Amino acid sequence: MRHTTPTTLPPTGDLGGSSKSETTDNRSETSSAAGHRAARRPAARRPPRPGWLLAIVLTGQLMAVLDVFIVNIAAPTVRADLHASGAGLQLVIAGYTISYAVLLITGARLGALIGHRRMFLTGLAVFTGASLACGLAATTGQLIAFRFVQGAGAALMLPQVLSLIQRTFTGGSRARALGAYSAVLASGAAGGQILGGLLVEADLLGSGWRPVFLVNVPIGLALLALGPRLLHDPADPPRPADAARSADAPRPRGEGAAVRRSGLDLPGLMLLAAAVLLFTAPLVLGQERGWPLWCWIVLGLSAVLVALFAAYETRLARRGGAPLISPRVARAPGIPLAVIRIALGMAANAGFLFALTLHMQGGLGYSPLRAGLTFVPTAVAFGVVGLNWQRLPARWHAATVPGGFLLAAVSFAGAGLALRDGTDGGPWLLVALTASGAGLSLAYSPLLTRTLATVRQQDAADASGVLVTAAQLGLLIGVAVFGAVFLGAADDTVPSAGASADALWVTCVALAGAALCGALMSLVRRVGHLR
Repeated sequence: MRHTTPTTLPPTGDLGGSSKSETTDNRSETSSAAGHRAARRPAARRPPRPGWLLAIVLTGQLMAVLDVFIVNIAAPTVRADLHASGAGLQLVIAGYTISYAVLLITGARLGALIGHRRMFLTGLAVFTGASLACGLAATTGQLIAFRFVQGAGAALMLPQVLSLIQRTFTGGSRARALGAYSAVLASGAAGGQILGGLLVEADLLGSGWRPVFLVNVPIGLALLALGPRLLHDPADPPRPADAARSADAPRPRGEGAAVRRSGLDLPGLMLLAAAVLLFTAPLVLGQERGWPLWCWIVLGLSAVLVALFAAYETRLARRGGAPLISPRVARAPGIPLAVIRIALGMAANAGFLFALTLHMQGGLGYSPLRAGLTFVPTAVAFGVVGLNWQRLPARWHAATVPGGFLLAAVSFAGAGLALRDGTDGGPWLLVALTASGAGLSLAYSPLLTRTLATVRQQDAADASGVLVTAAQLGLLIGVAVFGAVFLGAADDTVPSAGASADALWVTCVALAGAALCGALMSLVRRVGHLR
């Protein structure tokens, strides 16, 4: 579905029922007056530079991504201050991620219906207000509720980032913008823990954990003040290039009518939301509750709902409707395999950071600040590689994704070995952390860029929602699965240094295996639509 803004005025020549001669005279007078006014006033102001758009949307994205991880460092302080139960603390951490994952594709569709610029600013306003509410929450229940709202705001905001980048940049500038996007997205995982450690350690005015939420407020307000002036939606208003639209191209007015008729595909929304919720809830709560039978039943039901959703969307498309996710996007060459690999890469990233954080604060007794600062090499390496991988010779580009997964596998095993004796790992840990950031960035950034390059512009919203949801679900899976591996191997909530190191080694072996799977997927040439 092409994104357009519906025309609000009737066609030229039908402005209030005037006759043809009156219309012609009015046109002449209007044209003459406009010419005199144009001669007297300076040239029209140029539209905002694309760089401003990129800076604003990536800053908003960074805030949203940080909040996925920033609470991990603050969790012990939150629990002590609000007297939260284990389940309550779990929901404080996971509530944001659950609503974020459930509503991401909805946010992408709303951007296509209403406008990506408008929906980005709406999501930013919701996110900023919810951040203020989280920082002022007086009970665990309030904090949980506001975290769900905060995740909903992020879900409205983040899908617009990729869509705006896709529609604003072309060629090499698009590749550079997507490299910056990739660097911000996954560097936020480590950055959230670093910032969380700094804020909790500072204990500003005795506020404890609250600044991890309140820090979003001044940044969000600044973006809301600048956004209306510096953001522009490339499809609204039309630019001079739009006047050269070919005669056989779809007309925006017709597209707007089709969009209004299609609405939000509410049955598809409900099926998809239920499927994602049933999938994420057991992953978040299963470890704490010992993986009871209901977790497995709910996971099975989520698979059934995914199948029902796919069948419904296919039938809707065949009837000429506008499905939430276009089947042609889901079946497009490279998309299914890219979804799997993006989810796998993000799962490895989140799982490694989560397990290593537990080991450092629990086994080695690091302070939140020291634990957070440990991840600086990972964040820096991910960002530098994400921005510069295109400088590699073109003949190497095909090898970047499998090479990145292989480097990540080696770095995970190396980190486990460096820490296995219960020490701080010394310089070898620094090398392993740097290599993990570089490897995961090589696996993620080129994959995202090449996949989106194959997507038609009118499918940018659907593709953005699918790929960002895959990344988000990967984060959930990584924390749930590899966190469960670590906690199960440690067999204690606050293990000794030796037991924690052994548990981390087991987890790192599992992470290395997952990264190797990502590398081996490069051997897949055609498995159904995985190509």
